[in-house]
Amino acid sequence: MNNYRSWAYIPPLEQKAVRPSWLDFKFEKDAKSLLPYGNARSYGDSCLNSEGLVIDNRSLDHFIEFDTEKGILRCESGTTFSDILALIVPQDWFLPVTPGTKFVTLGGTIANDVHGKNHHQDGSLGRHIRYFELKRSDGKKILCSPNENPEYFNATIGGLGLTGFISWAEIQLLKIPSAFIKVETTAFHGLDEFYELSEKANSKHRYSVAWLDCASGGKQFARGLFMSGDHANYDRKEKSAIREPKISIPFNFPQKVINRYTIRAFNALYFNKNKLVSAGKTTYQHYDSFFYPLDGIGNWNRIYGSQGFYQYQFVIPSSERSTMEHILNKIVDSGLGSFLAVLKEFGNLPSPGMLSFPRPGICLALDFANRGEITLKLIEELDQLVMEAGGAVYPAKDIRMSSKAFQQYFPNYEEFKTFIDPRFSSDFWRRVSGR
Repeated sequence: MNNYRSWAYIPPLEQKAVRPSWLDFKFEKDAKSLLPYGNARSYGDSCLNSEGLVIDNRSLDHFIEFDTEKGILRCESGTTFSDILALIVPQDWFLPVTPGTKFVTLGGTIANDVHGKNHHQDGSLGRHIRYFELKRSDGKKILCSPNENPEYFNATIGGLGLTGFISWAEIQLLKIPSAFIKVETTAFHGLDEFYELSEKANSKHRYSVAWLDCASGGKQFARGLFMSGDHANYDRKEKSAIREPKISIPFNFPQKVINRYTIRAFNALYFNKNKLVSAGKTTYQHYDSFFYPLDGIGNWNRIYGSQGFYQYQFVIPSSERSTMEHILNKIVDSGLGSFLAVLKEFGNLPSPGMLSFPRPGICLALDFANRGEITLKLIEELDQLVMEAGGAVYPAKDIRMSSKAFQQYFPNYEEFKTFIDPRFSSDFWRRVSGR
């Protein structure tokens, strides 16, 4: 028995798992239910199956074929983005879409249809998947693409691992001139300035994102740092893909370390330091530090202590500016603000995924230390505001979404159900489907 749990440590769950191999993959016949399990970077319970088994796919980490001329890569589903980057960056290719950590598996990123800093130009990952093989619990193998078995293709992208097991996938990569990103950083004060910066940047730059101070009120309310970037033709001889974490958190911090005063102090220090060092300047950053800043801190989730934390990520229409301001005021007033709050504008490019989370609007992701009922009460209040605004919450980050909320956020819910493998389930799915 191994400790299989989510990245946010909620709940601290132990359960059994099976480990498939590439040549001889068999489903456990006695298991009540099954669920693919990647590298444990989902924050909620979409990766957990406490009533059955998880299928640990991390041993399926082999590269199958790489067309270096066309930038087409085929590999097994347990291959991590970090291993993919180590292969492709020295040959001047990059991932078409990447989340904020490279320690995720290809299968997991497809199941959650991940998005990145370039959604306004390139959409979510599902738009760049060419093929994958889906293995069902009855042993049937289904080759899926936008043109071959497209209904299973669309259901599996963003399908939370419920349609079957992805054994391998093929992805179209992005050609790049170097491993470096040309970055412009601008300090802003207030949401109006953020919206203005975002509108300008998204028409000119492939990447854009903002760090937002969610702990300070008054004159410092909604201040942040807006970053836009593009792959740069930068004349440095460094093409190494991976940089090891500079530090690692060796143990769970005491819960009292995370409080409104330490969070507010950190945010003030972070804003003022970066405003002085980089705001208003153009810099060249290695892609690793631009896309994956938290990967530089090993086991950073231990900062929140043994009680874990809730990550809350939502999107609401861009027109709902007053709602976003109301949400931020609630967070500031609660004193439960976040060290790292990320604000991003999604574009209009639709995903093929039936349950894909990104949609046009403003997306905010932030962490709340688990303080029991006071934290849950705040999140429930935020839920209500998101629902009223016609927004959605990201299942990959969720552990307490209601069935009513899920079905409102994802109107393709009924159609999706018809493609679920009858032997696959998860803690998340049982909660939101009432099963």
